[in-house]
Amino acid sequence: MQNDFIEMMEPTPKLHTKKCQAVSTAIWIFLKFTTYITTAIAWYIYDYFIAFFVLILTFIVMGIVRSKLRNIAIPTKQQEYQYNDKGIADWYASREICIGYDE
Repeated sequence: MQNDFIEMMEPTPKLHTKKCQAVSTAIWIFLKFTTYITTAIAWYIYDYFIAFFVLILTFIVMGIVRSKLRNIAIPTKQQEYQYNDKGIADWYASREICIGYDE
């Protein structure tokens, strides 16, 4: 008889200090709204044609940034699961920035 064990997943960390929550919120806002803000600025300064290409470019760049943060912070066994921007920000803030503060 073979025993198959399901490996336990680590839950998304809870941030307890105000500093860590602020850092996580800043990262979340950066990941979520940078594409729209840069597009709106390009539309205001130039025109809608350039803003369209800025939208495509920032969408690609933010996808790369999001995947780099995800690969740095989330444990290797859990990287195949889908995480939203808030989850990625919480993992990154917990593992890379707030190492000694949040326990």
